[in-house]
Amino acid sequence: MLRLFDIKHGKLKERTVTDNPLNQLDSAAWIDAHDPSEEERQHLQALLRIDLPESEDVEEIESSARYFADALGVHVRSLFLAQSEGRHHTSTVAFILQQERLITFREGALADFRLLRMRARRSQVETHNPQDLLITIFDQKVENLADNLEDIHRKLEDVSYLVLEEIDSDLEDAIDQLAKLEDDNGKIRLCLMDTQRSIAFLQRHLRSQPELQEIAREIMRDVDTLMSHTAFLFDKINFLMDSTQGFINIAQNKIIKIFSIAAVVFLPPTLIASIYGMNFKHMPELEWLAGYPVALALMVLAGVAPYWVFKRKGWL
Repeated sequence: MLRLFDIKHGKLKERTVTDNPLNQLDSAAWIDAHDPSEEERQHLQALLRIDLPESEDVEEIESSARYFADALGVHVRSLFLAQSEGRHHTSTVAFILQQERLITFREGALADFRLLRMRARRSQVETHNPQDLLITIFDQKVENLADNLEDIHRKLEDVSYLVLEEIDSDLEDAIDQLAKLEDDNGKIRLCLMDTQRSIAFLQRHLRSQPELQEIAREIMRDVDTLMSHTAFLFDKINFLMDSTQGFINIAQNKIIKIFSIAAVVFLPPTLIASIYGMNFKHMPELEWLAGYPVALALMVLAGVAPYWVFKRKGWL
């Protein structure tokens, strides 16, 4: 799908396409290629004289493959946060910045682009040229990452109450939640690190535009702050994970202690019953008139005595 945008009077406007969008590509300020068909890819390549990146090319991790400039424009491939089935993952967006237009190539739905479209419909996106628009997209990306970090922090507070304060809480469920939050936090940190590299690369190619340089520096300062916040969240997640595992170990140790004490309490009575349960012919106690009640009394005493000792020492 191809979405076309124009920049009019300092505002980003989504173009209403009434016929084939392939006939309107040349005049668009921003071409957003979202899962383009093969026909759309071929038309884009022929009209704009560029080779659209393939999926395997977009996922390259080397800096030389993700950030470079050539005769066709400035190329940036950046990680964006995506969500599906309740879990976060990263998706790479390929940017091609030319003097007169910006082209984005992506797969899958991304909240950053959906929100940017909604803001554009309400004339809330201020931009004057494709270079300004590219920086605005990265600014929107950082804002979205900050919102996701705040969401993780709120969920972490709920898990903290579950682990540290709630009685008879489901600690195994807490571990599952902490593992998910740790994974989400890691994905966000990865996107922030990638944003640092992308902005640093763009700054070298926007030296002639001091206003965009200042916005880029502000974005870098925001990213540095968010990176510190992700480190704080990692520390808190690790603390809660260690605490949860410690509480589980304590609960298991209590169960093992009960079994151990029960074994010690019942061992002496078992020993007495075993002795007098032997079938030897010559056993003097077999002739005792009070032998049976004495044996019972010994077994009760042998069981109560260890229990009383454990209780007195506070082991129970």
